[in-house]
Amino acid sequence: MFREKSLVAYKAKPALVTAIGDKIDISLPGGEKLRVREKDIEMIHPGPASSPEEAANPLSGDVRGAWELLSDTLSPGSSVPLRELAELAYGEFSPQSAWAAFTLLKEGLYFSGAVDGISPRDAAAVETEERKRDGKQRDAEERGAFLQRLRTNTLILPKAGDSPDSIPAGRYTEPPGGGPSDLHFFQDVEALAYGKSEKSRTLKELGRPENPEEAHRLLLSTGVWTPWVNPYPPRFGLSTLSAREPVPPPPEEARVDLTGLRAYAIDNAYSADPDDAVSIEGPDSEGRLTLYVHVADPASSVLPNSPADLEARGRGATLYLPEGPVRMLADKALSDLALGLSETSPALTFRLTIEPSGVIAETGIFPSTIKVTRLTYQEADRLVKASGAISEDLAALFSLSEGNTLRRLKAGAVMIDLPEVHMAVDREARRITVEPGPPSAAADMVRECMLLAGEGAARWASRQILPFPYVCQETGDLPNEPLPGLAGSYQLRRCMRPRTLSVKPGLHWGLGLDQYTQVTSPLRRYTDLLAHQQIRSALKTGLYADRDPLTEEEVLLALSAGEAASLTTVHAERASRNHWLAAYLADKRDSPWEAVVLEKKGHRGVMMIPALGLETQVPLKTGTELNELVCLRLVSVKIPQGEAVFVIE
Repeated sequence: MFREKSLVAYKAKPALVTAIGDKIDISLPGGEKLRVREKDIEMIHPGPASSPEEAANPLSGDVRGAWELLSDTLSPGSSVPLRELAELAYGEFSPQSAWAAFTLLKEGLYFSGAVDGISPRDAAAVETEERKRDGKQRDAEERGAFLQRLRTNTLILPKAGDSPDSIPAGRYTEPPGGGPSDLHFFQDVEALAYGKSEKSRTLKELGRPENPEEAHRLLLSTGVWTPWVNPYPPRFGLSTLSAREPVPPPPEEARVDLTGLRAYAIDNAYSADPDDAVSIEGPDSEGRLTLYVHVADPASSVLPNSPADLEARGRGATLYLPEGPVRMLADKALSDLALGLSETSPALTFRLTIEPSGVIAETGIFPSTIKVTRLTYQEADRLVKASGAISEDLAALFSLSEGNTLRRLKAGAVMIDLPEVHMAVDREARRITVEPGPPSAAADMVRECMLLAGEGAARWASRQILPFPYVCQETGDLPNEPLPGLAGSYQLRRCMRPRTLSVKPGLHWGLGLDQYTQVTSPLRRYTDLLAHQQIRSALKTGLYADRDPLTEEEVLLALSAGEAASLTTVHAERASRNHWLAAYLADKRDSPWEAVVLEKKGHRGVMMIPALGLETQVPLKTGTELNELVCLRLVSVKIPQGEAVFVIE
């Protein structure tokens, strides 16, 4: 069948037979020589052919005429050999025309079948395929033109304002004749920047790395995105919309009426979801104080494994972004559950009896109705120095918190005090604000009251032998002589071990507590909501009257899922803050910033810029000391990486 100088097909390439033995020697285009089995090749023309390159030269002919003739003359199911197709389409049967006919067969537009039996395709199929191929050709031409415009910075983009988060003024070319812009070509780049894809055809064709940072860089450099696009929540797989599952209002149930007790919800001025308040009574005849920590009560209507509970578990926590919160529970739930937004509020109250020594003597937990006064930290700091009932309450609370701080320090608690800032983004006004958080005795007081509630709840659950989400922390390795100032706080923070969640009570070393849990933010943290559900199941209150607490295994499962989601939220929050801080600094090149030296690492040092709440590494100058106040100059900003580069002046 095969003979020397026959033209054959090898892996869809033309080849010339050069010798025949137990195997067949062939020569491929470019001179490559192979020895193959007979079944590996397919006869195209018996020869003699001069070379595979010559056989593959393009040949003009009447291909459509050949297809129409065969369509009209062949009966259904009939076919012709390759030789006949070559003669019909090109007027002869030669190595060149045979290969051209074989190419037509492989292209599959007009013909189908095999070399020894070729049939014309149905007219409707040909028409459909022609439209499809014409479209692909058009797309290829349009994409080629787009890539050329991209390389020469002549993109066709819509006018500024047509897309609020993209296309800055002056960075567009009007689409000709009102036609489409180039924005749709960037869909694959955006998908990669948002973390929805791992590849980008556009970046690949440009020869650039296919990663989210490079995609972000391209989108910014072309003006398709501006710094007002924050890609990090989607990149971490998080929604930018609050929970949708409705949260039923708290049901009617027996609640202790505490509306006659003054209760204070004290938080930052920008807080919109108050979920804890404090009250105080006493001292009694034995010198004991009664601290009430009132906490929002979503567990009263959000049952374990209900749709709202499962959605909250999947989110883990409210996502606090500088541009606004993305809530773990539906926004509408705030009006029913947040404290102090109505004349009275339902709560789950933790009543703690505190001995003069500061030790918790008793803990009682019960549903309540309270009347809340909302205060900012700054208002509470001012009021404590005034006269009247509120100031007396606040003074007692401040005194209690100071005593609790001392108690914890004696037990080995680690106090870390590093500057923090509040960052807010107003996308409509195109404004980013960064405000340092001033020290506040009221903030310290609230922290200590919340810690007391967590400690009391942990001891209560332990006595109840209740499967419960406890927060633990192993002992860290502290230096023998901690450094003073901010450098000392930074040093201590680096000694801290990660916290862990467990269904067994255990030491929380950093807080100086033998047992601890978190129960004061059930609107914001899923583990707090889970703790409330277990408490209500143990109390048999409201909707939980006939429900048993979750088993240890069920608590552990819910706890693990919620905590995993919460950690993702933390990562997205941190990345988003870095992004917005970079955007804030983008137009402040060469600006000076005061910084404190936290750590020295050879020729580089870790600096804290208090006004930005930012830690950064810079090259050190000779003689720079820890805790020294230095002036940094902003050199550059890398928004895709969320980084700012400084040097010492």
